[in-house]
Amino acid sequence: MPAKLRFGVLGVAKIATAKVIPAMQQCELCEVSAIASRNAERAETAAKELGIGKHYGSYETLLDDPDIDAIYNPLPNDLHVPWSIRAAEAGKHVLCEKPIALSAAETKKLIEARDRAGVTMGEAFMVHVHPQWLRTRELIKSGAIGELRAVNGFFSYDNRDPKNIRNLKEAGGGGLMDIGCYPIHTSRWMFGDEPWRVSALVEFDPEFGTDRLSSAILDFPKGQAVFTCSTQLNPYQRMHFHGTRGRIEIEIPFNAPPDKPSRIFVQTGGDTRTETFPICDQYTLQGDAFARAIRGEGPVPVSIEDSLANMAVIEALFRSAQTETWTAPAI
Repeated sequence: MPAKLRFGVLGVAKIATAKVIPAMQQCELCEVSAIASRNAERAETAAKELGIGKHYGSYETLLDDPDIDAIYNPLPNDLHVPWSIRAAEAGKHVLCEKPIALSAAETKKLIEARDRAGVTMGEAFMVHVHPQWLRTRELIKSGAIGELRAVNGFFSYDNRDPKNIRNLKEAGGGGLMDIGCYPIHTSRWMFGDEPWRVSALVEFDPEFGTDRLSSAILDFPKGQAVFTCSTQLNPYQRMHFHGTRGRIEIEIPFNAPPDKPSRIFVQTGGDTRTETFPICDQYTLQGDAFARAIRGEGPVPVSIEDSLANMAVIEALFRSAQTETWTAPAI
């Protein structure tokens, strides 16, 4: 294995060119060696702007490059599974953006492809490696706030562009897939368990057909998680974790800024303290954590098995909204 894991990027999505690639270029254990687009000029432009050595005018050509060890897949949601499978079949490790699939059934196909090819595959929930989340998990596990009983979350932005993939139903757009997946993932992570039933109210955009406002309850064996997400509200995000003896609030839980410290607020008894975390880029941390997993030096931050459980909850929420009943996630 080379000193640095050599990544190829499928597509020139904004999250890749504006956030992930620049961050991964600061990694210790991996580097971005190539980028591909179905439009050769776009691939060349992105490569020049980002200082990437190689560029390709097709995804297939990138997958055929023997000098590429792993693929980062930030394509539209409906292309995550087919191109992640093709990457695995080409012998490449795969780090795929969330949501990793459009259904639990699709996610199972990824597990099968990973196992057949013998590669490492993970979902890019970058929050899973950020120090503010690791500290929150540490505090909850240690009993610092007593027994975790309730989680409250909110995540929203305002995007009414009909051409944006987040508003394209056929591409897997909508709020639950795009941002609702975060409070689901982090609630499951903090409880260390799976919800046995869920309930949801979902409002769909009459023009786009995508879910634009969703509120959900996840009923865990030892508590409840409640969250709202929206693609057409004032941008805001917060996560609260309430225990029997205290609470934790994460100030900017999901889009943690890479250029200023992050903070959580911890209340125990009558006292509230602020814990501040040094400047870091969670996408850089994610790249190195994934590289360590490939090298056998640590676990995949978010495994496909975890992704399957998360997708099962998302599907159950849609079923609940349709049937207006409590619904059990099914894997």
